[in-house]
Amino acid sequence: MTDPSLIFAGTFAAIWHAVYGTMRPARTNDRGAVSIEHVLWYAAAAISVAVVAAIIWSQVRTTASTPVQSPSAP
Repeated sequence: MTDPSLIFAGTFAAIWHAVYGTMRPARTNDRGAVSIEHVLWYAAAAISVAVVAAIIWSQVRTTASTPVQSPSAP
């Protein structure tokens, strides 16, 4: 019988290598120049994070502003 921790470790390693292989930058001879596409992707990501944070913050403020009803004795 195979040890489940070995299966998990092997699966994790395979997924890690697949993700790392697709995420790492291609080896080119440029000197680190940033393209406009990179700038736009980072700007879009920053705007998305700001929008989600604003939505969550508004929900927190709405929930925090509602009065808490104290329990009444039976």
